[in-house]
Amino acid sequence: MIFDLEQLDTWSRHKLLTATIVPRPIAWVSTLDADGVANIAPFGFFNAFGVDPPVIALGVHDSQSGRSDTGNNIRATGQFVVNLTPERLLREVEVTAVPFPPEVDEFVEAGLTKAPSLRVAPPRILESPVSYECELIESIQIGAARWLIVGKAVLVHIDDRAVIDPAACYIDTRALGLVARAHAGSYVRIGETVPTPAVEKQPA
Repeated sequence: MIFDLEQLDTWSRHKLLTATIVPRPIAWVSTLDADGVANIAPFGFFNAFGVDPPVIALGVHDSQSGRSDTGNNIRATGQFVVNLTPERLLREVEVTAVPFPPEVDEFVEAGLTKAPSLRVAPPRILESPVSYECELIESIQIGAARWLIVGKAVLVHIDDRAVIDPAACYIDTRALGLVARAHAGSYVRIGETVPTPAVEKQPA
């Protein structure tokens, strides 16, 4: 079956992309607005795109009522924190997905704890096992209501219980308990892995 994406409506394209590009990690982004009010929102269009520099990018969608609070805050301050999502906090993730007014602090609504960041102003989510402090590289408008937020990760907090060897930067990924987006509003656990097949490499 062939689907011409240029001939489909937005929702149909969304269904195809999210049903086939899986799993997708969830960026639980914390920001501050110009007045210092904290905001949290989850994003399923997110990933890492390099290590030199360490680049993290978000797909941010504006709502019918106006531009995304997250996008506005990042453009205004140049800073954000990407917290990763463990299964035990899925209810809190769903609370922060509610479109609250800009003046509402989602940390309070979801019962989450603000932890100070070290290199950026926005707080990180204390309960998250991984938090990347990020600085904005560029905000690119890629559609009428869609922005690509590109940031540089400058510092990462990782739960001590998942750190096997700090000197070698070895992390027990399973111990983080992370989940990712699957399809039709569902999630997948980060658990079972498949070993890389051995392939004999030919000399150049």
